[in-house]
Amino acid sequence: MGLPKLFEVGRYAVFFWSNEEGEPIHVHVSIKRPSTVSAKIWLTEDGGFIVAENDIIPRSNISTLLNILRDNHEDICDEWKKFFNTDTIKFYC
Repeated sequence: MGLPKLFEVGRYAVFFWSNEEGEPIHVHVSIKRPSTVSAKIWLTEDGGFIVAENDIIPRSNISTLLNILRDNHEDICDEWKKFFNTDTIKFYC
């Protein structure tokens, strides 16, 4: 099971699990490198995000991180399509 890393935001790695293509598009965020200890953040169709699970990112950092993810929403979607070899994306909402 792979952990394709998309990019880094400060000390956080943004990635997705290689076996989650059946789920709506989302990213995981962990400290320094992809890890099973991570936050899960759903992408929404309107360019936003919903934090689904988070025991790792302090509240003081979450809004900055979400703004950076928002700026990269299209790139994240493109990488999801490329990695999972699909033309369509299922969004959480």
